[in-house]
Amino acid sequence: MRHTNSLIGRLFYGAAITGGSLLAVGIQAAVPGITAASGVFNLNAEAGYISQPDGASVYSWGYGCSAGSAAPAFAPSAIAGGSCGTMQLPGPTLIVTQGQTVSVTLTNNLPAAAGNTSLLFPGFTVTAAPGPCSSSASAGVLTTEAPHGCAVTYTFVADVPGTHAYYSGTRGNLQVELGLFGALIVMPTLDAGGLPTGYSAPTNAAATCVAVGSKPARAADDVDFRHAAAAYNNPAACYDREYLFQLSEMDPAIHRQAEEQAGVDCNSPSGCMNVETEPYKAAYFLVNGRSMPDDMDPNYAAQYPHQPYNGNPHMHPGELTLVRVIGQGRMQHPLHEHANHLRLLARDGNLLLSETSGSNNLAGPLLFTTTTTPGQTLDGIFQWTGKGLNWDVHGHTSNNPSGGLEGNGGAPCDADANGYYTAKPDAPNYYEWCADHKHALEDKPFGSVGSGGPVTLPDPNIVANGAWYSGSPYLGPDANLRSVGATPIPPFGTIANDPGSEAGFAYMWHSHNEREITTNNIFPGGMMMMMLVDPWVFSIDEAK
Repeated sequence: MRHTNSLIGRLFYGAAITGGSLLAVGIQAAVPGITAASGVFNLNAEAGYISQPDGASVYSWGYGCSAGSAAPAFAPSAIAGGSCGTMQLPGPTLIVTQGQTVSVTLTNNLPAAAGNTSLLFPGFTVTAAPGPCSSSASAGVLTTEAPHGCAVTYTFVADVPGTHAYYSGTRGNLQVELGLFGALIVMPTLDAGGLPTGYSAPTNAAATCVAVGSKPARAADDVDFRHAAAAYNNPAACYDREYLFQLSEMDPAIHRQAEEQAGVDCNSPSGCMNVETEPYKAAYFLVNGRSMPDDMDPNYAAQYPHQPYNGNPHMHPGELTLVRVIGQGRMQHPLHEHANHLRLLARDGNLLLSETSGSNNLAGPLLFTTTTTPGQTLDGIFQWTGKGLNWDVHGHTSNNPSGGLEGNGGAPCDADANGYYTAKPDAPNYYEWCADHKHALEDKPFGSVGSGGPVTLPDPNIVANGAWYSGSPYLGPDANLRSVGATPIPPFGTIANDPGSEAGFAYMWHSHNEREITTNNIFPGGMMMMMLVDPWVFSIDEAK
């Protein structure tokens, strides 16, 4: 899966899907999780089953919300239908604020044969206090462990902002493999206005940071789904949207052995399971506990009662998108974000700053592929603008002075200090790269090189997936009007991916290890999702 700079690569491998398609359902994503003003969370470790696109029901272990405890608060509040059962994979995403004292009580409701279990919060100073059954609590190798049917409370101060992992500290080759892991997100301490200290709006350019709740609604009914204005207290860490991707894998042979031995009578703290975890051969590769195409269904979808989180990023041109990535398994997973590089902000909650004495300037690299190391977390900023595509992605044409397809009063593109059109936030071509304005890919709706365009596009009927591709390389309203061919092919004119509003681009985000984009060796599947770029006239509803 090589990143390509060719035109065909951008249109078809990068996938400009502007007609109706399988991607036109409510597949947006955000960072859903649970929060508590008190900082108190009650978690449960329990067995259950997760589903795979090949029809398999895989025996797993997972953290969930303890039955009988107070119902958690779900964040962001704009996402309705939140759920937190007694077992889910990955575990509930815990969302807290910097400086908050966090107390997590874990109850071990795994099969007795599993023995003790525990929780680790790497990067924090944790104290552990046994609850009921304290006489049988075990010190464990890494932390205090909860025996079967008992609880341990872990307490720490969330003094490090950013993205963090939590997972079992007991027999990790089995318990983490079976699904005992989750994410902790620490929102930073910002100034009184909810912005990073020292932030000032740029001159003659778009603001890069706005407080939560005051984000400009450039699309109709656009809702602010962020947890904070910035990932860290640094002006360069501001963002408009945020997504969390927990990457993991499963060897079904290990899960099968654990299921077969789950009913064994056992009183041993170390458990009574004799599960062979080597040689290791993963067959399932997961993004937030789901494999493609399941990861493109909504958060909290009823068909995945133990897999509540999806994995699809969705954005408008120019938006700064915070990408949070955690390696939650035992393998490295090279996540490749098509359409641009990712600017790395931090590793394990540590900002990557310039070595200059006293510098607060970020020094993270641009990453072609975000390689996740097991247990490591990464925070980065991704942005799609259309810059460098060398044609006007909004469909303005030089031979149509009235404004081209957008019809927006002459289609201006007056560059700001950074070269983008940001003077009119409600314009359909907001954040257009002005150097490419009116550089038409095809000057005429059915043109080719002979009629003035720079290329002749192939017949859409012979493109992979045929009718799922509309033939248009343009973003936004009426993009389908530029479909190539004497007769527009289906799904031209359908409303599944409304050509009058949504009509966006789709890019594969996937593991660069080709086997990891399969489900049990069946392609497509596994660790793959689609990043959607929609025009500003389309409101991205991440609550779906």
